[in-house]
Amino acid sequence: MDSHQIIIRPLHTEKSVDDIRDNGAYHFQVHPTATKTQVRCAIEEMFPGRNVADVRTLWVKGKEKRVGPRVTNTPNWKKAIVKLRPGETIDIGY
Repeated sequence: MDSHQIIIRPLHTEKSVDDIRDNGAYHFQVHPTATKTQVRCAIEEMFPGRNVADVRTLWVKGKEKRVGPRVTNTPNWKKAIVKLRPGETIDIGY
């Protein structure tokens, strides 16, 4: 898989911004079949000169949505929390 297929998008939430400021950990939505090693290589390829110290992955459960009498679910998706070595940053737009 290409690194742009592995990393779908960076996540911009209050929790992710606080995690960047406090711990230097960045949150990304990743491909459902991506492994920690693939995420590490994709980040280091997309942002040259950055070294990944730790990668944690987790599944985010989809939410239940109601439209009139129907109840549907949004899809589950995979999230990766990438921690860089001390002193390194990624400019992802915020």
